[in-house]
Amino acid sequence: MIIGPYVDAGSVLTGGLAGAAIGVHLPKPLRSTMTSIFGLCSMCMGLLAIMKDATLPVMVLAVILGTLIGELIFLERGIGVIGKHVDILMNRLLPSSGHGGVSGEAFLEQFVAIIVLFCASGTGIFGAMHEGMTGDASILIAKSILDLFTAAFFAAALGYAVATVALPQLAILLILAYLGGYIVPLTNATMQSDFFAVGGVLMFATGLRICGIKSFPVASMLPALVIVMPLSLLWGRLI
Repeated sequence: MIIGPYVDAGSVLTGGLAGAAIGVHLPKPLRSTMTSIFGLCSMCMGLLAIMKDATLPVMVLAVILGTLIGELIFLERGIGVIGKHVDILMNRLLPSSGHGGVSGEAFLEQFVAIIVLFCASGTGIFGAMHEGMTGDASILIAKSILDLFTAAFFAAALGYAVATVALPQLAILLILAYLGGYIVPLTNATMQSDFFAVGGVLMFATGLRICGIKSFPVASMLPALVIVMPLSLLWGRLI
């Protein structure tokens, strides 16, 4: 029985609701500091994933081609539009939710980043596929603890819209969990390392964006996760 995706998404939902409810009572410097800390954690987790025994040319090629695909289909813009509509809807349902003083542009910047952080992290993807293959939900359960606090502090600044990220997160993790039993046996260790390395690049870019250092188009980089394993397989056969 698959339980990890439900636990992880439930943590994001709970943390998002709780953080939005108490956000007005938290000092703004604390919210800003903790947001930067979560960005730093994302960069650290990304670095650990990148340091796996990956094929560097495959990782670079996947990121470049994946980002090119994402930009050509306006993926970042599309997710931003969805985020804007979600924000409008939540403000209509809960007029007092607001952004905690965050501007509309900053809201969209961080909202897109947290979608990637919660829905496309290497830990979440691996944890879901691992549970689908072995039945062990420990990775996602451990991740849910971090996600609970991350969602709470982001919601303190961005409002109830953060809680809605639990829905696409649940859908993605469930799909990966059920497909894990079919996909993982078709891969090898090199393909998996390349996949996690690309996920690490996305998490590092997400951390830079959350901290306000550099606004990488992290949503447009998502197709890199789709093409990296086929590229890794092709590279291994040709080189």
